[in-house]
Amino acid sequence: MKVLTGVSNRHVHLTKDVYVKLFGNDNLEVERILDQPTQFASKSFVTIRCGENEISNVRVLGPFRDYNQVEISRTDAYRLMVNPPIKSSGDLDDSLPVTLIGPMGETFLDKGLIIANRHIHITPSDVLKYGLSNIDKVCVKVDGEKGGILKNVYLKTSDDAGLRLHLDTDDANAFGIRNDDEVEILIERG
Repeated sequence: MKVLTGVSNRHVHLTKDVYVKLFGNDNLEVERILDQPTQFASKSFVTIRCGENEISNVRVLGPFRDYNQVEISRTDAYRLMVNPPIKSSGDLDDSLPVTLIGPMGETFLDKGLIIANRHIHITPSDVLKYGLSNIDKVCVKVDGEKGGILKNVYLKTSDDAGLRLHLDTDDANAFGIRNDDEVEILIERG
């Protein structure tokens, strides 16, 4: 089974309340639509800070969520001198604290900083169609000059998913993957 890729740079998901605190309004403007239904890259950016280290120009993704989350790569973690857990989006248990700085203010989050795991967005009907029932994770074969096998790629099932492999810039660069490249899902049987 083939799937297209989506490479994800560092970004934040915010609640409406935190966005208002950082930007002074609730006008989260769309810059461009993303590959998942209802998701978009906004025109808003924040700075993330951990201790004395920070990264600026981190994009806010929309729409607003019911939790605050900062997704970075391992390379970003080295720059910030932190060791966040690798987690699924929305799973903030044991995530790290981070300060967010916007043009109108800043806020400290006692949790929310993670490295997102590799995952494939997929609908329940596609899970059945492709024989992926009762499977939590798969391997992905990448062709090309830096090809190889990506292990521990989790399935993220939702009714409105657009079939797509999401990975961060570190994984993409290691395998020479760009947005909209085609890769193959491998199912390992015991």
